[in-house]
Amino acid sequence: MRIYTRTGDGGETGLLGGVRVPKAHPRVEAYGAVDELNALLGLVAAHLGGAEPAPLLQELQRDCFLLGADLATPPGDARRRGVGLPQVPAQRVAELEAHIDRYDAQLPPLRQFILPGGTVPAALLHVARTVARRAERRVAALAAQEPVNPVVLQYLNRLSDLLFVLARWVNHRAGVADAPWGREGWRGPAAGPDEGG
Repeated sequence: MRIYTRTGDGGETGLLGGVRVPKAHPRVEAYGAVDELNALLGLVAAHLGGAEPAPLLQELQRDCFLLGADLATPPGDARRRGVGLPQVPAQRVAELEAHIDRYDAQLPPLRQFILPGGTVPAALLHVARTVARRAERRVAALAAQEPVNPVVLQYLNRLSDLLFVLARWVNHRAGVADAPWGREGWRGPAAGPDEGG
């Protein structure tokens, strides 16, 4: 099988099911951001060299493939064409929350904003967190125009929170303290540790 097909040379790409759309279509932007996140999680896992939480990151990568396939399928196409693509099950959102709680319980309380950084894997996890937030925004923009599986948005929202906690956990395990920003107790306009939500 050849890697190149030349079918996208005119600025269009094929969605699952065969529909062709411009490469700048919101659906392509959405699954493209998830694909970027998937690759970044692989980079973090490579830097961890198999150490925890690398196995969890590889699970998340597999989920990202399912999210991408879900987003690459226009509404109704999978059923109409009999593709039968698997989706991330709704219970995975609760499983992400359990991971967040488990890792967060091992960390000192967070009393102020922190600067992204520390060890290389932790800094990359912070980058992955921001890419997850961007993917979430791209999916939200798509959902404003076309039907989207709501589990995708829920999953990406929890995933960015998990990546934030994992970044802190990786630094904590390495004995590297979070670098604080702002005065203690100040939460600013955001509702959460990064962009809120």
